[in-house]
Amino acid sequence: MKTLVIVSHPYATKSTAIKALQQAAEATEGVVVRNLEALYGNDVGAFDVAAEQQAQEQADRVVYLFPIHWFNLTPMLKAYLNEVWTYGWAFGTEGKALRGKEMQVVVTAGAKPHTYSAEGLVHSTMDEVLTPMKASAYYVGMKYNQPLAFYEAMGLGEDAITGVQKAFSERLLAPLGSLLQE
Repeated sequence: MKTLVIVSHPYATKSTAIKALQQAAEATEGVVVRNLEALYGNDVGAFDVAAEQQAQEQADRVVYLFPIHWFNLTPMLKAYLNEVWTYGWAFGTEGKALRGKEMQVVVTAGAKPHTYSAEGLVHSTMDEVLTPMKASAYYVGMKYNQPLAFYEAMGLGEDAITGVQKAFSERLLAPLGSLLQE
């Protein structure tokens, strides 16, 4: 199994959790990591579309790793999907490049889990916040895995960082088909 991890963080120098999760991915056999800001800065028009498409074509599972940014994707990740998932490649009459691959979304959030609940501040669960990713996966024929969310990410101590790295590594090594969302 080949896994591609697409990492995006708009404030990488302030990141603790995403940086630690990226390190865990880089240490996992069979995983290729592409950090959008490291590759392209913050230039939403600089993507090497052919290289990004090829990286996704070679993967069985594509993981999108990012912090929830105003209850959405990061700006670079949104631009990436807009540019890389082209008509005729990812979808449309001939677009089948992602069909059958698994999408795994892994996010960090600064808030507590309760914030992402019907009773919480945003009156939405994390699954509901991630609905655009789920819809996108199904639209291009991907299988959608149960998302993995790490909360209160801004204040994680060393032990907690080790715990999230372990949980993420286990998710990366899970057999294909074992994490699908019903």
